[in-house]
Amino acid sequence: MGCTSSIPKRKKKNISIDEVAVFVPVLWIPVDVDLVRPLRGLVPRDVLEKLSTFRRRIVSLAKESSFSSISNVLEAHRTLDDYLPILIGLVNPESQLETSVEFKWKSLGDDGHVTCFASAWYEMLSVVHMKAILSFLEANLILRSKDNPDSLEIKVSEDSKSTAIELLLKGSGCLEYAIHHILVHLPTQIRTSLPKDVQEGILEAISSQALAQCVEMQLGLALESEKATLSVKRRLACEEVSYFAQAHYWLSRCDTSDAYGKKLLLFIRWKFLEAKAAAYYYHSHILDKGSEPSNHISAVCCLFAADELLIESKRANLSFCLAAPVTRVPPAWGVMKHLYRKIPEVASKKSQTYRYLFEEDKNGHLQALPDLPEFPLSLRPDDYELPEVDACWSSENGQPQLLTLKAHLKDEEIDSD
Repeated sequence: MGCTSSIPKRKKKNISIDEVAVFVPVLWIPVDVDLVRPLRGLVPRDVLEKLSTFRRRIVSLAKESSFSSISNVLEAHRTLDDYLPILIGLVNPESQLETSVEFKWKSLGDDGHVTCFASAWYEMLSVVHMKAILSFLEANLILRSKDNPDSLEIKVSEDSKSTAIELLLKGSGCLEYAIHHILVHLPTQIRTSLPKDVQEGILEAISSQALAQCVEMQLGLALESEKATLSVKRRLACEEVSYFAQAHYWLSRCDTSDAYGKKLLLFIRWKFLEAKAAAYYYHSHILDKGSEPSNHISAVCCLFAADELLIESKRANLSFCLAAPVTRVPPAWGVMKHLYRKIPEVASKKSQTYRYLFEEDKNGHLQALPDLPEFPLSLRPDDYELPEVDACWSSENGQPQLLTLKAHLKDEEIDSD
């Protein structure tokens, strides 16, 4: 049914420490397999040739490229898009080819884990998963690019943020499709044996995390817009909190004992604390517009909470960066760059302004931290659909056909020449 193995570790000559703007899960890449022998006589030669050619191209790209440039990522996307319409023919129930080939995929994590299953649906899952991770990888490359490589500052343009949001929504849509339309076709025995990275809970967590980071960038864009009200900013910050809480919920139901599972948990904790600090900051501004003493006291309590959360988030950020695989401590950018300066400043100023109200509230009845408001989540992943099956499957020459014994023997003779 399937097999797993680990590739011996190779010594690394150059150590590159990445900087994370978007958390990019472990990328899985295809391993070369023999498609000819199991499919010979079951599909026509042109279909077999296309399947072999496109899959070999993906394998070759993955071997030659570290996907450290946007051009490499885009080329991989195009090749996957070329491969999918041919692959779809194998999962057609009428073809009865779904279990004909044992497909292999390898993790680019430190363990080099290899998994293989005789299932075209597993191949489909792996291809769509790879498309999602490449989208996240491209978003990260866009967001961490610097005009000056020696600069410690990241200045992300509005266009870059918008492009990154589109990529995250696209990647999230691929994962949602994989969860609801591909995993369901896998037999239970395969589903329970899948690598952690492509199991349902992890896919749900990564999808929610991607949506949370979209909202974070939307909040950054709102900060730069004169038309965005405090209510809009507060709502976005509260939605970001909810998405990260959703991601944590899914992760809590998964096995996260491996290095990348632990790393993802730390990332979500760090970003959750930042989001909550932002939510309390904007909530305080709205409360402070009230005319009652209780409004002002609650506003200051929110600012104190935001300041404490910000301090805690810095520790969480450091824990995330130091956890294997080690990543650079990223400079603050976007909305958090603004809030790291504003929250301590406004908290200090408002606490002095309303000190007399705290002194009057001797019993502390008004000094409870208010709850953050909850809003319906407005952001959804992009809809993803598989492409139409390639025309070669529906042409006269594209129908599955069995070769005669004589034809089989002839093919064997050709192979031995």
